[in-house]
Amino acid sequence: MRTKLSPQELERYSRQMLIAGFGRKGQLKLKRAHVVVVGLGGLGSPVSIYLTAAGVGKLTLVDDQRVELSNLNRQILHWDKDIGRQKTDSAMEKLRALNPNVRVRGKSLHVANENADPLVRGADVVVDATDNYPARYALNRACVKHRIPLVHGAVEGTLGQLMTIVPKKGPCLQCLVPSLPPRKRAFPVLGATPGVIGCLQAMEAIKLITGLGRPLIGRLLIFDGMEMVFEVMKVERDPHCEICGRRSRG
Repeated sequence: MRTKLSPQELERYSRQMLIAGFGRKGQLKLKRAHVVVVGLGGLGSPVSIYLTAAGVGKLTLVDDQRVELSNLNRQILHWDKDIGRQKTDSAMEKLRALNPNVRVRGKSLHVANENADPLVRGADVVVDATDNYPARYALNRACVKHRIPLVHGAVEGTLGQLMTIVPKKGPCLQCLVPSLPPRKRAFPVLGATPGVIGCLQAMEAIKLITGLGRPLIGRLLIFDGMEMVFEVMKVERDPHCEICGRRSRG
């Protein structure tokens, strides 16, 4: 376990360590933490950038896709020169250059119920930066099973949503979305929308690791970019939820 901050790290993170309650203790918690980010697109790009900049000790990046030209209006980890590359390779290159103190590794795989358990096991926080509900459901199931916090985010057009799932402390994703929504082959999205939600997901992950603030447990944040409005709705845990309800194993 890494228990000290180097002089370089003390300088690099000096501004965030000035935050009340953060200090060296909070920075050490980040340095010792392992975060799994699933999805390296519009949401996963800002999430990964800000977690790397903040000094999370270990970052595991998961995505099975290659960079396409149509990604580049929103997936800011990937550049024109990266078209055709695996997203994990493209992302690792940028993040390692951004902060060499962070151990970044990539896994090029499609998340499903069959592989979600080993993927999340040992993580301190998992960030759902995916674009489909089958993968989200798989992550939700595995995180509830292993009692690992999950930060969910989703976007469409200029709308976004965010909720933090902490098993045994609040509702899970399936309490919020009980049945699988229909899959859209392509949906509209303005690049700044996942930028907003992804930054908020990174903040939620940092709060969970450091113990600062009040995470969005049992609360769904809705962002409307056209009206520039943020709303927060209360979400109740479903006692009959097959994932986290009383009769479930979660």
